Amino acid sequence: MTALPVYPFSAIVGQPLLQQALLLCAVDPGIGGVLVRGDKGTAKSTAARGLTQVLPPIARVAACAFNCAPGQPAAACTLCNGDNAPAAAPADLPFVTLPLGATEDRVLGSLDLQQALQGGQRAFQPGLLAAAHRGILYIDEVNLLADHLVDVLLDVAAMGVNTVQREGLSVSHPARFTLIGTMNLEEGDLRPQLLDRFGLMVEVNAPTDKTVRAEVVRRRIAFEADPAAFASQWQDRQDALRNQVAQAQRLLPEVVLDDAMLELISHLCCEFEVASLRADIVMHKTARAIAALQARSRVRPDDVREAALLVLPHRRRRKPFEQTGMDQDKLDDLIDQARTPEPPAPDAGEGSGEAPPQEPSAEQEQPEEGEQDQQDQQDQPSEAGGQQTFAIAAAGQARKISVAAPAQASAASGRRSAVADASRGSVVRAVPDANPDRLAIGATLRSAAVRSALSGEAEPGERLAVSRADLHRQVRSGRGANLIVFVVDASGSMAAQRRMEAVKGAVLALLTDAYQRRDQLAVIAFRGEQAQLLLAPTRSADLAEQGLRELPTGGRTPLPHALQLAAQVLQQASPEAPPLLVILSDGKANVSLPGSHGDAWAQTLEAAAVLAAQAVPALVLDTESGYLRLGRAAQLAEALGAPCLTLEQLTGDALALTVRAQLGAR
Repeated sequence: MTALPVYPFSAIVGQPLLQQALLLCAVDPGIGGVLVRGDKGTAKSTAARGLTQVLPPIARVAACAFNCAPGQPAAACTLCNGDNAPAAAPADLPFVTLPLGATEDRVLGSLDLQQALQGGQRAFQPGLLAAAHRGILYIDEVNLLADHLVDVLLDVAAMGVNTVQREGLSVSHPARFTLIGTMNLEEGDLRPQLLDRFGLMVEVNAPTDKTVRAEVVRRRIAFEADPAAFASQWQDRQDALRNQVAQAQRLLPEVVLDDAMLELISHLCCEFEVASLRADIVMHKTARAIAALQARSRVRPDDVREAALLVLPHRRRRKPFEQTGMDQDKLDDLIDQARTPEPPAPDAGEGSGEAPPQEPSAEQEQPEEGEQDQQDQQDQPSEAGGQQTFAIAAAGQARKISVAAPAQASAASGRRSAVADASRGSVVRAVPDANPDRLAIGATLRSAAVRSALSGEAEPGERLAVSRADLHRQVRSGRGANLIVFVVDASGSMAAQRRMEAVKGAVLALLTDAYQRRDQLAVIAFRGEQAQLLLAPTRSADLAEQGLRELPTGGRTPLPHALQLAAQVLQQASPEAPPLLVILSDGKANVSLPGSHGDAWAQTLEAAAVLAAQAVPALVLDTESGYLRLGRAAQLAEALGAPCLTLEQLTGDALALTVRAQLGAR
C-alpha cells in the first residue's frame, strides 16, 4: 500500500506558535507532548503529521516491534535479545495514530493467537504503545477518546512502561513517546487528568489576514496538484530545519538553567495559581529546549516567558466557565522584574548572584552568537514571499498571540456513570463466562488454543475444540453521558430582566454539573413567533453558557413550537446518550404552531403528551412569580409526567439533585 504524501512541515503558513511547540517536543521528548486546540481547518493534523519529516532519524532494527533502542532491548523482544540480533540502522521516527474506537488489546497488546495455535506457547503480540515507543503517538479529536483508553494512557504516560497482565501473560516493555493530540472545543473539553499530561498547549485559529489566507490556499492547491514537485521545492528548508533540530538535541544536555531562572519559574507558577507541580518541571524543560533551538547554552528570562505561554494556560483554570487565557500584562511585569538585576555582589559572575568569580568562558559567550543567528533568520523574507523562519518568535511578537486554555473541572470532574458492561459502547475487555450474552470470539479462541496446546490435546491439522470453560463475554463501557436539552422561555411573559438573570444563574449551576459529567448539551430558545435552536447538541458547556448569557428577551411565547423543535432534536440524538428535557417557562403560551390557528395552550398540552408517550425524562422550571399565578407550568409538568420546581426553588443544589434523580430513574 502506497503511503499518502505528507504536506511539508516547513510550508505551513500562519501557525508559527504551533510549529514552535512541536519542534520543542522534538528537541526534548521529555516535555510531554502537545495539545493542539482550535477550529476546523487550521492545520492541526497537517502540522502533526508533517513533524516526522523534519526530525532526525533514530537507530532501530527494522523488524523490531518494540522499537528497542540500541543496547537497551525490551525484555519481551525476542528479536533484539537473540544471539543473532540484527544490527540497528537509521530509520524514520515512528508515527502511530491511535483510533478513537481502538480496544484495550489493540492499544496495550495481547496474546499472539497464531503462535499459540501453532506451537502452544504464550507469546505476546505488541500493541500500538509498543509501536509508538521512541516516537510520536497521535490522537485526533483526543477529547472524544473513550474513557477506558484515557485511563490506559494516564498510567503509561506516568510510568513510561506498559504492563500487560492477562490470559496468562505478564509482560512489561518501555513505552516512552511524544503525545500529540488535536481537538475542537465545540466537541467538548478534555478530562483534567489527561489535560495535565500534555506538556504544552497551543490555541490555533484561522488566519484573519487575507494575504496569509491566500498563500495558504495557493500552497495547498499546488501540493494537491503535484505533491512530489511541491515537496522538492521545500526540500532545502526541510533539510535545514532537520539539521537545526539535530543540533538542538545535541546541545540540550549542555544548556544551563541557573537558580535565578528556576526561582522565576516557581514564582510564575505561584503567581498564576497553578496547582500542578508538573508545570514547574515542564517549564524547566521547555525553557532549556527554547534556548537549545536558538543555539544558546544558557536560559534567559525571555525563554521562561515563552515557556510560560505554552505550559501554564491549560493548567490555570479550576472552575468551569472561568475566563480563559493568561494575564499577559502581569506576566510581562514579572519577567521585566527578572530582567532587572539586583545590585550584584563584588565580582559576581553572569547569571545567579551567588556564582563565584570567574572569567567568561566560551559557553558564556555563546548567547550573543545565538542571538545573532536568530536575527539573521528574522531578516529573511516573510512567509508570504516563500520563506519561513523556524527560530522561536521574539518576545515582543509573542505578546500579540492570544493564548486560551480549555476548562478544567474541580474535584468532581469525571463521568456521570462509568457504564461498565453497557449494551452499547466500546469493548473494554473480555472475561470468562460460561453463559455469555455477548460472546468475545477472539478471547474464546485464544483460551481454547492455549488450553489445548498446553494440555497436549491438540494434534497437527486437528480442528480446535472449544469447551464451555473457554467461553468469554465482552465487557463494554459506554461514556455514561446524557443529552440535556434546555428549552428556555425568552418571551416578554418572563417579565423583568432581573427574573431572567436569576434563571440564568440557576441554569449555569446545572451547566457546571453537566460539564463535570461530560454530558451533551443543546439549547432551544423561544420568543416572538417561533422557537430557535441556539446550540446543537455538543459537549462544550462553554458554548451553552455563552448562549444563555447572550440570550435576548422580549416578545410573545411560542411554547408549542419550542416543544415540537425539542422533539425533533431528541429524535436525531444518539441512542447512546439518554436525554433529559429541561424546560424553563411560566407556561403562558400565546402563539400557536407555524401555519396553524389553533389554541396555543391546547397545542402545548398535545406536544407534551407526545413527549410523555415517548417516555422522555423531563424537568420543568416554573419561572412565574407574583401573587396571582395561573400555574400553567405545573400543568405542563403534569402533562409531561415530570417534576416542577418553582422560581424560589431554583438553586444550584436543588437543580443538580433533581437532574440526577431524573437521569437515574431512566
